[in-house]
Amino acid sequence: MSSDLGEFLRSRRARIQPHEVGLQEHGRRRVPGLRREEVAQLAGVSVDYYIRLEQGRGPSVSDAVLDSIARVLRLDEVEQAHLHDLARPQRRSARPRGSQRLRPGIQLLLDSMHAPAFVLGRRMDVLAWNALGDAVAGFSAMPDGRRNQACYAFLDPAAQDFYLDWDAVAAETVAYLRLDAGRHPHDRHLAELVGELSLRSEPFRRLWADHQVKEKTYGVKRMRHAEVGDLELGYETLALPGDPDQLLVVYTASPGSGTAEKLTVLASWTAQPATPHA
Repeated sequence: MSSDLGEFLRSRRARIQPHEVGLQEHGRRRVPGLRREEVAQLAGVSVDYYIRLEQGRGPSVSDAVLDSIARVLRLDEVEQAHLHDLARPQRRSARPRGSQRLRPGIQLLLDSMHAPAFVLGRRMDVLAWNALGDAVAGFSAMPDGRRNQACYAFLDPAAQDFYLDWDAVAAETVAYLRLDAGRHPHDRHLAELVGELSLRSEPFRRLWADHQVKEKTYGVKRMRHAEVGDLELGYETLALPGDPDQLLVVYTASPGSGTAEKLTVLASWTAQPATPHA
């Protein structure tokens, strides 16, 4: 994890130009962005202290120092929280894939909804869904043990046809996995997933090396459905009470839109709600 901290800091230094923080540029630079000495100066810490921090050899670092470095590197809230996670990794229990328990009431909630919805767990595993969510995304057709949004995005050739903005979906997927890795640095199963994706997908390797981090909150996804054609769905992501590692993702469509009409067609085709067991 110390290497992750150093790589994250170096990637953030590289995107800040000296003139953006009021520094004069003297001579030619071998690497883009700020030097370590400049970050240390602007953050108010010694150069040696900052170098040891990047190398993972520093002592326990205070919130004040981390916040000062985050200010210099212009980190947003998510990146700043990620910096704290990397600098002070907490040991959390890494539950096996099959033990992400879903409360029965959550499945009842899913089945009572009239919008496509599913529950996303650790490592972007899909834990449960409702009938309309399955009709949109095809979760039940995915192999057991491989219902994972990252695996689908990078290892299933159909994903690049399904997601009309695949590049954006891929970047968001990796950024969320990076955030999860920072929060759970000792998760062997997540490390195995990242290793497999790195070996089998060049786009994943490239995006993983960028060290971007992003929460899964809300946005728009455009999909090409095999039966009803193109869909433009908004999505809202809500943390489930009692388990912050489980997220309820709900797709929405503007009333009267073509997508809303297509969802009505899909809903008429779904005879019975799917009731998967996490």
